[in-house]
Amino acid sequence: MRVNDKELYQQKYQAQLDGVQADVDKLKARAQSAKADAQIDLNKLVDDLEHQLKTASAKLTELSHAGEGAFDTMKKGVETSWESLKNSVHDAVGKFKDQGLK
Repeated sequence: MRVNDKELYQQKYQAQLDGVQADVDKLKARAQSAKADAQIDLNKLVDDLEHQLKTASAKLTELSHAGEGAFDTMKKGVETSWESLKNSVHDAVGKFKDQGLK
């Protein structure tokens, strides 16, 4: 894989992570308007999302330092982490909607 392809791959996932960070920030703000009992659960969801976001970001950082030989192997870890994060955000948005927080 050419270095340029590696950089483009990193830029793509960094942009996606930045988008998820914006979504998590919105969910965090919405959680503040929930009733106290729901707020506890929603805050935990946000904390879990932030942890997954940090993990995905760390994998992307590792990938940026990987040599060309390790890139393909590490790429799978980034993609797996991304899919997990994306699914978690989707589930969290659904739970926020269930609480009447759009």
